[in-house]
Amino acid sequence: QVHLVESGGGLVQTGGSLRLSCAASGSTFSRYKMGWFRQAPGKEREFVAHISESGGRISYADSVKGRFTISRDNAEKTVYLQMNSLKPEDTAVYYCAATQAYSTTYSYSYSGIYPYWGQGTQVTISS
Repeated sequence: QVHLVESGGGLVQTGGSLRLSCAASGSTFSRYKMGWFRQAPGKEREFVAHISESGGRISYADSVKGRFTISRDNAEKTVYLQMNSLKPEDTAVYYCAATQAYSTTYSYSYSGIYPYWGQGTQVTISS
C-alpha cells in the first residue's frame, strides 16, 4: 500500500501558475503508476494527467494539454503537476492517485483502476 498527501493548492488569477506536489510513503513508489484527477463543485471527478512508473509514458486530458505538465521524482517519492496559463474552469479540488494495475480493458484515465488516493488540495482561479 501507499499513502498519498497533496500540497501546493491555492488562489491565483487567470493566466497564473501553480505547482502541485503529491508525496508518497509506506511502499515502493517506483512500482506505482500515478495520476492526477480533479473535481469541481457539483461535477463528476475528471482525469487530468497520468505518468508511468519510470516517467517514460505520459498522457493528459485534452482540456489541460499544452498548459499542464506531470512529472515524478522517484528518489523523492513525489509526483508533480505544474499548471500554467490557468483558467477559471480549472478551479477544482485536485487529487493524486496511485495504481499497480495493468489493464487491457480500461485506460489509465479511468478513476476506478486507482485504489489509492490522497485527500485533495483546493485550486481556485479568479477572473
